[in-house]
Amino acid sequence: MLDPADPQLVVDSRTLHISWLPADPDAVAALVPPGLRPRPDRQVFMNQHVVEDAAQTSGLGAYSLTYLGVALAGVDAPDGVTPGGWWTHYVTSSPRVRAYAAARGAPAVLGRTTLQVRGDVLVADTDVGGVPLIRTRARVGQTGHEVRAGHHRYFTSRDGELVSGVYPYVAEPVSPFEIESVEFFDPVHPSYALRPENPLLIAGGFYAPRSSFAHPGGLTRYPTPPPSPSASAPTRPTSPGPTVPEAHQVPFRRACSGLPSGS
Repeated sequence: MLDPADPQLVVDSRTLHISWLPADPDAVAALVPPGLRPRPDRQVFMNQHVVEDAAQTSGLGAYSLTYLGVALAGVDAPDGVTPGGWWTHYVTSSPRVRAYAAARGAPAVLGRTTLQVRGDVLVADTDVGGVPLIRTRARVGQTGHEVRAGHHRYFTSRDGELVSGVYPYVAEPVSPFEIESVEFFDPVHPSYALRPENPLLIAGGFYAPRSSFAHPGGLTRYPTPPPSPSASAPTRPTSPGPTVPEAHQVPFRRACSGLPSGS
């Protein structure tokens, strides 16, 4: 078993990272534990990525992963702009990655993620136990000279305490890039609470055929602050506003070839 205190490096993963506004802001807010505050717009984020070969990692091996969560207020990444996030779901194909992540407080379960590109269409599927859970469909172009780099800050709960880690990344995104649909298939699965509103309002994201990142070597304990009066009732903006500068609307579900498959 990997020591959860050890850092891990992943290079050249195929990564889709997006965020949206949810259909049920109250349900999203209810997933955030005491001591953390969701953003006023209740923004949700998701990362679906695939690591094809063990040689792309420092010890995690080949795997696929989907994680989802709620964007937070007041606990930004080191750039002071990118919001921190609370992981609500963490689905990986690798028992090794599951054990490593669970020991660090992630809600890790076994499942599978696939990313397929045909022409300019990207389809990313996530299933658990062979049951389709999430499908993302996007129009994608080619990588150019742009490099996107920075940090994400993610929170988990370990031994009853909130902890956070800062995850550096370097990605080579494609252009053009447009999300067409994000579908949640299982109304009884807990992840359904994070489904997007209709019409879909995308807050930002990218697809990168080559994305590298690191799991930090240690996690930082986070003190529980007093409750904030602003954390009471959620507010839903009538327009994207300054909180979602890249937002654009697309239909929640467009016609897609084929049906969800458990294979």
